[in-house]
Amino acid sequence: MKVAILNFPGTSCETEVERLFQTIVKAEPTIIWHADATSLEAYDAVVIPNGAVYGNYLRPGALAKSSPATKALQTFAQAGKPVVGLGNGFQVLVEIGLLPGAFLQNPSLTFQSGKAALRVNRKTKFTSQYREEVITLPYAQQFATYYNDTPIAKEQIVMTFENNMFNSTQSIAALTNEGGNVCGIIALPERATEAVIGGTDGLPFFESILNNWSEQ
Repeated sequence: MKVAILNFPGTSCETEVERLFQTIVKAEPTIIWHADATSLEAYDAVVIPNGAVYGNYLRPGALAKSSPATKALQTFAQAGKPVVGLGNGFQVLVEIGLLPGAFLQNPSLTFQSGKAALRVNRKTKFTSQYREEVITLPYAQQFATYYNDTPIAKEQIVMTFENNMFNSTQSIAALTNEGGNVCGIIALPERATEAVIGGTDGLPFFESILNNWSEQ
């Protein structure tokens, strides 16, 4: 599986995502500067990693709409291929219209980091390899409150916060588009793929992507 990792100005986690796919998931990752991503046809999956995209100016991820990568991402998603936004990457997917809703500041109005208990909907293509219903993943965000004034269908909700610490609509921590191939997750599964760094609850997320799309 060939994975494109989109690097926007301010993105800071692309190398750890590259290592994850290369050494743990055993895929073929390539980090691509957003301005060079005018076509993504050569890839099987696209990942937008965490990091303060464009310095989080205006709204996190909002300036990404002007990137040459946006049209290529939309075309890629329309073809039914998997697109994943991790942390701030989730915010980018919302801003460019690949996922519904919006993001607000945390209720504390401050940056927060730690670990969250998440309930997994194991029926999605991004969670099919999970065996546990409740997992623990790290987070590190100031804009983690997902908001939508229209209810999200249950089958699109990938994960929910157990205690809804950010007061997100429907406790949403991760969701997909209606087609089920675009997924945003505000927690950071890439930081939980090895026991030595604090746990492996994030690994089945990436194994699910490999299992469900690598042979299409």
